[in-house]
Amino acid sequence: MQTLASFVGGRWHEGQRDTEALFDPTTEAEIGRCGSAGVDFGAMVQHAHSVGVPALRALSFSERGAALKALSAAIHAVRDDLIDVSARNGGSTRGDAKFDIDGATGTLAAYAALGAQLGKELGEARHLPDGDGIQLGRSPRFWGQHMWVSRPGVAVHINAFNFPAWGMGEKMACALLAGVPVIEKAGTPSAMVAWRMAKAIVDAKVLPPGAFQFLVGKTGDLLDHLRLMDCLAFTGGSGTGLLLKGNPSLLRHNVRVNLEADSLNAAILGPDVEVGSDTWNLFLTNVAVDMTQKAGQKCTAVRRIFAPKHLVADMVSALVERLQAVKLGDPALAETRMGPLASARQFKDVRAGIEKLLKVGRAACGGLDKVMERGYFVAPTLIVAERADVAVVHQEEVFGPVATVLPYDGDVGALTALVNRGGGGLVVSLYSNDRAFTDQVVFGIAPYHGRVWIASDRVADQALQPGMVLPQTVHGGPGRAGGGEELGGARGLQFYMQRTAVQGFQGAVAKSFGRPDSAPATA
Repeated sequence: MQTLASFVGGRWHEGQRDTEALFDPTTEAEIGRCGSAGVDFGAMVQHAHSVGVPALRALSFSERGAALKALSAAIHAVRDDLIDVSARNGGSTRGDAKFDIDGATGTLAAYAALGAQLGKELGEARHLPDGDGIQLGRSPRFWGQHMWVSRPGVAVHINAFNFPAWGMGEKMACALLAGVPVIEKAGTPSAMVAWRMAKAIVDAKVLPPGAFQFLVGKTGDLLDHLRLMDCLAFTGGSGTGLLLKGNPSLLRHNVRVNLEADSLNAAILGPDVEVGSDTWNLFLTNVAVDMTQKAGQKCTAVRRIFAPKHLVADMVSALVERLQAVKLGDPALAETRMGPLASARQFKDVRAGIEKLLKVGRAACGGLDKVMERGYFVAPTLIVAERADVAVVHQEEVFGPVATVLPYDGDVGALTALVNRGGGGLVVSLYSNDRAFTDQVVFGIAPYHGRVWIASDRVADQALQPGMVLPQTVHGGPGRAGGGEELGGARGLQFYMQRTAVQGFQGAVAKSFGRPDSAPATA
């Protein structure tokens, strides 16, 4: 039995009472406990302000990048241990665990490289010039320059259970490179994975004091202590996100909040795609992976599959064949390709969601039948809806290995309207070789989605899967997806920085706040 601890003010702290149980989702056995009772949340925030802020702001971008590179290596060094813990406390197969862990180390490495690049471009500068300078007066003598500067506050990151490593790593990477210390709150069902990663971070001793703190258990009154320069980034359910966003202290002090919440992601099979073509096969591969990887517990997993009516029968038959070939079982076994859901609550919620979807369609595979004697197992479930406009499919996110096939006809406007009925999403994957159809769909859905991923025969052997969140492009979406945005290269730093317009004599403004290679036009 393992009791997890929080890292607060430079010391490890075990919860003193009211701890929560952690389970092995394969056996349902209790394997650990965690809690935050006894943590002084006000002191936690103050430690970040008084110790972490000045220490991080004193470092250049290249120095912060070097620290991220060392962090990535330190986490990679305990990769095998993290994989084992992920199986026991998260129900992850070896492949799923590597997807999570390597996502964390890869994102940290990507932002380490960005730090090195900024160091080469900006030298010892600790601000980011934003575009070119602007002539404001009758001559270039009176000049304006926008720049980004680090906000002297703390970033509180409340992370989800489904990606305990990657979720923490991607948020940390952006905040620390921006010069902002972090308080990382682990999702409780898989907190053992995040705790083991936190231990590797602390043991590495590559971050300055106060730059990293870690919390297991409840957040208590933590958010009540946040002020003007602080920020909150949350990944999880929309209900919890709205509750956090409505915290009176956050509203009173205009604390920045970034939410990543629910998303009814869609995959669209174009009417031009031929059965057996490269695009067809890529569609089947990606949808099957998205439905079963992490047992469908991904914010980017496909929930709605739009298929032209003349291809529905062939598509369902081919996809069912792939889904039924996925071997379920103990995630610690090499032959297992899909493990259980992460918790009893997830198991209950997913089964309730399947029950709702079965009222508007039939199960081509999977469903509510019991899979294993013990554990939170749900078979990959493909439901074929009678009509594409049934409301529940566009309202209910079933956070598991479940997707619904929705038939559509040739009306592209009607198709995009149906896709947008999801209320705002993280990603749509579109499979087509028809340029006109692709353009029309993209422009129709882009305002409602943070990312549109396009497959065609030309990229079938090159494209990374749509469910993969890449550090180079933004992750987030409007509406029910939370309205937030993360990553996107240097864009990911901006949430933790303030954009300021500096106005004055060009010779001084351009030299101090512009890019080093932007020579002033006047003396």
